[in-house]
Formats: sequence, C-alpha cells, structure tokens
Amino acid sequence: MAKVRTQYVCQNCGYNSPRYLGRCPNCGQWNTLVEEQVQSTSASSAKAKTTTLTGLVSKPQKISEIDSKQTPRVKTRLNELNRVLGGGIVPGSLILIGGDPGIGKSTLLLQVSGQLSDEHHRVLYVSGEESGTQIKMRAERLGVSGDDFYVYPETNMDSIRDTIRDLKPEYVVIDSVQTMQATDVSSAIGSVSQIREVTAQLMQIAKSNNITIFVVGHVTKGGALAGPKILEHMVDTVLYFEGDLHHTYRILRSVKNRFGSTNELGIFEMHTNGLTEVKNPSEIFLEERLRDATGSAVVVSLEGTRPILVEIQALVTPTVYGNAQRTATGLSRNRVSLIMAVLEKRANLMLQNQDAYLKAAGGVKLDEPAIDLAIAVSIASSYRDKGTRPSDAFVGEVGLTGEIRRVNRIEQRVAEAQKLGFERIFVPKNNLKGWKVPTGIQVIGVTTLKEALHLALA
Repeated sequence: MAKVRTQYVCQNCGYNSPRYLGRCPNCGQWNTLVEEQVQSTSASSAKAKTTTLTGLVSKPQKISEIDSKQTPRVKTRLNELNRVLGGGIVPGSLILIGGDPGIGKSTLLLQVSGQLSDEHHRVLYVSGEESGTQIKMRAERLGVSGDDFYVYPETNMDSIRDTIRDLKPEYVVIDSVQTMQATDVSSAIGSVSQIREVTAQLMQIAKSNNITIFVVGHVTKGGALAGPKILEHMVDTVLYFEGDLHHTYRILRSVKNRFGSTNELGIFEMHTNGLTEVKNPSEIFLEERLRDATGSAVVVSLEGTRPILVEIQALVTPTVYGNAQRTATGLSRNRVSLIMAVLEKRANLMLQNQDAYLKAAGGVKLDEPAIDLAIAVSIASSYRDKGTRPSDAFVGEVGLTGEIRRVNRIEQRVAEAQKLGFERIFVPKNNLKGWKVPTGIQVIGVTTLKEALHLALA
C-alpha cells in the first residue's frame, strides 16, 4: 500500500519543504508554499505505469547506426510561425506557448490546427477551459474547419491518453496544461506537482509515438510561465506570445528551441477573423515617425536571425523633484541609466538634473548591446533640442570609457537599412573590416561616442 506524506511546495518555483515557510528560500517569494499530499509508489508499479503508457519500449542503438538525416519539418501557412520554430514544426516535439490572458494563444493554435487539418493531418484539440460549442463558435469566426480536426473537452489525463491511443492523431493541442489532472497525483489541479506530472506524461506520449504536442501555459503577474521552472526544461520549444491588448500587433518570441535559433521573432496583427502575419515589421515600426522630431533615433536591432528597424524615442526635461526620474518602456532601465552616466562623463552633457523618458516605439522589447548608440543619440538629441536626419540609422555598443564597440552580423543590419531607403548608418569603426560595403548607403565608422554625436547632430 502506498504511503501518504505531507510536504509544502512553492507554487512559483517548485521548491519542496517538509514544513511550512513564509518565504521560499529558493525564489524569495512570500506565501507561495502550499501543503500537498504525496503518495510514494513502489518501483515495480512505477515501471509498469511507464511501459503501459504507450505500449512502446525504446532500445539502445549504436551511434553509427542512427539515421542522421535532417528531421523533416511540416510548414504551416503562417510563415512567421515557421520562422520562430526554426523552419517549421518538427514531428514528435513538445512546444510550450505562454502569454497573458486574451493575447491570442488559443486563436493562434486554432488557426494552426485548421491549417494542418486542411493538409490532411489529423489534429486533436483538447480543451480544459472551453466547451465544444464555444470552440466551434470561435472556429466559425476564424473560418476553421476540417474533417480531420477533432475537439475534445476533457481534463483527465487518463481519458486523454486513451483517446490519443485510439484516435492516433499527428498533432495534439493541450489548452491549457494548468487545467489538466493526473489522477495518481493527489494535489489540486494547477499545482506544481500536477503540472510536472502532466508535462512528463505528455513528453513521453510525444516522443514514443512521434506526435507533435502544443501546450498552452498560463503566465504569472511577473510575465513568467506559471508552474515550476522544470516545465521549461522538459519541453523542446518555449514560445512567448507578447503584445499590448490596446494595440493590434502581437509578437511571438522564441526563448528556447532545440531545433532552431533562440530569440527569434514573429510579428502578427490581430483582426476579427484571426491573426495575420506582418511580412515587413520594420515598415510598421517606422510608419508614424515624424521627420523633424527631436529625441528620435533609428536602430537596426537583430532579433534572432532577423534585422528589425525600430525607432527609439527620448524625452529629456528639467526635473522638478530632488532626484531625476529615469523611465524606460521596451528598454532596460539600468541600460538607460548607464548610458546617461557615460554621456555625462564622456560627452559633457549635464544630465543629472534632467528627467529622462525613453521608449522603443511599436511595443517591441529590445535587449541587445547594439542599441546603445541609438539610445545615446536620442538622449543627446532631446537634450540639445536638435533632431537627427530622418535617413540616419545607428548601430553600436557603448563602453564605459566612451568607445563604440563592434557588434555582430553588421552586414545584415546594413543591408536591411539600405533596403528601407536609409542614406547613412553609423557603425563601429572596427566593424568596417573584412566585408564589402553595399552601394546606395553611406556607412560611417565611429570610434568614440563624442565623435558619433558630433557627426549625427552636426
């Protein structure tokens, strides 16, 4: 007979404690430890459960006998999704999609399910939050249908596992993992133990039967995926669906991908009939830019393998309080404070009594060293009340001594700026070696921040 013991599990990080603690010693969050009962099963029963889950047992192979051909990918009609996934869907992978409520996770997966069904792939959509009628209403609005598209409102993992065994689908959507229940775990639905066990079963189903499984995950108030951190380690791909509910644009970002590059970016636009892909996001981010505005600079940022032009805006005004304010939207506040300190020390700008408000226009989040120069130019432009040329772009990392340091993949950045009609681009001087500058754009190499400001704001 299985023994029952009590433990306290942190609902934020999964830390286990034999007694209650007000503050989790692992993640530092308060009042997150919840009492759960754990049944310890014998090794024989655990083995029986593992082998009977799918009826398949893998065997060791010599590495020389393993087929090393590239895994064939299945492409959807959404090229932005294919880009984020690394070229398409890899059969047998477990893909986790997280995002805020109402951002469009279910809409995206419903559209993808319909497209796969149209290509004669059998799809099973398991919903733990909506009934079949509710899913049908949304599918009619999105124009989704198909004879190979099955909807199954269920939360019990035993029933879901039996249905997958009988139906033999090629693709399964779990919406969402926090609503699924493993019957052999006594804790509440949505707890750390339940999420961990459900994800382990889904992973075994995907790998043993070569079934691609999409899993929807809720996020916490801080924007991280709810549940234990091991949830992200177990899956093959982690995608974040970002965006502002007050705007129509949505950003699908890859933060983990075993079959492609990370930090890849896909841009979508939300309409009443579903999500449509944005093929040229740089034009979207720059279409409302004012030509003679001060405090504006365009940066060529690299998101994964895609260069994107984004306008960085800065507003510098005299402070009315004792301490100057530093506010940043879409940018790191610490990075902004660091660059302002370099500007004050190396470029002789008196910024300690100035409030600074910075924003990456379009709702995109930028976090790479190559945006430093554009941030510095926008701050100096607003402080001096002198605008930059509308046809200028800026790329470069700013060091603490005021030097402009080299960045990676400068050829793609310059080519993207040239394609969108920019006439000049400021880059680190050390990046000019070893490649041919394209025609139609003037590439200006700068060594120091003071030199860049002199040429850009002359």
